[in-house]
Amino acid sequence: MHDRNRRATPGARKARCAATALLAATTTLLAACERGSSAGPGESASGPSGCPAVQARAQAAVGRAEQTDAPWDGPTTGPGAVTGRTLVYVAQTMTNPGVAGAAEGVREAARVIGWNVRVIDGGGTPAGIQAAMSEAVALRPSGIVIGGFDPNATSRQVARADEAGIPLIGWHAVAAPGPSRRPALFTNVTTEVEQVARISAQWVIATSGGDAGVVVFTDASIPFAKNKSELIRKELATCSGVELLSYENIPIPDASSRTPREVSSLLSRFQGRWTHSVAINDLYFADAAPAFRAAGENGAGPPFNIGAGDGDPSAFQRIDNEQYQAATVPEPLTLQGWQIVDEFNRAFADRPASGYVAPVHISTADNSAGATTWDPAGYQEAYRKIWGK
Repeated sequence: MHDRNRRATPGARKARCAATALLAATTTLLAACERGSSAGPGESASGPSGCPAVQARAQAAVGRAEQTDAPWDGPTTGPGAVTGRTLVYVAQTMTNPGVAGAAEGVREAARVIGWNVRVIDGGGTPAGIQAAMSEAVALRPSGIVIGGFDPNATSRQVARADEAGIPLIGWHAVAAPGPSRRPALFTNVTTEVEQVARISAQWVIATSGGDAGVVVFTDASIPFAKNKSELIRKELATCSGVELLSYENIPIPDASSRTPREVSSLLSRFQGRWTHSVAINDLYFADAAPAFRAAGENGAGPPFNIGAGDGDPSAFQRIDNEQYQAATVPEPLTLQGWQIVDEFNRAFADRPASGYVAPVHISTADNSAGATTWDPAGYQEAYRKIWGK
């Protein structure tokens, strides 16, 4: 059980020290440049005072988010299990750990409630996702999960599903959690992107002492991801001592090939000025690690890296082993898979969506206790009781 008054994480302590040393050695921070798909929006530090008031608020928020003992605050009532249903989970790409983790949660919950699940991988390309959705609709399942892609990119297939009376539930499919009219989703399961973006940026502000040079990694081809990174940029800008050095747009399917090259270039361009990174998905740091290692960078940082989403097992391993990632804001992926199944059960029973949104959490080496996922307590018991299982 995590005590909110425990010492700061190793990454946090080292980040503060690094930022202080950097500030003492540097009198002027240069404005960032634009290069290809990378853009420095021009935020710059205004002086050595940083942002004391913003930093204090950030530290308080981070302390709350690092707690691990919060009780289950999701639904405790709902319809009993509807029997004999089949779901198809259409994945944007199963190489995205968040998409894959949510899919596994759906499979697990379906076994408990007694349903069948089929996963179809879109392969991360528009054509592949459209083909996967076409196949899903043709199977005439009881329900389809939109796993991590924009439903508007498959508008024809969404329309056909609607005509066939097949309910759609999204996972990270649109920007906001809850029901969606356009596109037509019974509900969208995700944390509040505003909260995830804010706490990620606040972690940078809090651990840097309000003085940091930051790189943001995103995939602007996914509206949800682009919105998240823009919100991160906005929150970072609330601290006058934080400079956004570069805004890296790397599509997730290209991350393994492009991220190492971009990281090498960034290290060459910014060197010691680069103290922190925020990525919309942890996988960027898996792909960045070889470039950091080749450049002789210390795995414990700087730069100190936080993933603003997903929290897959490899991210936890990097954090615990101090290998180029200090923190993550993990999605409770298994919980969200169970929630998706519960939401479908509500749809099949002609009941409204539950309205539940999981709160944000920060996992570090100090509070993860060696776990490789963020799996809060209480939800499985609650859903089993609702379903009568």
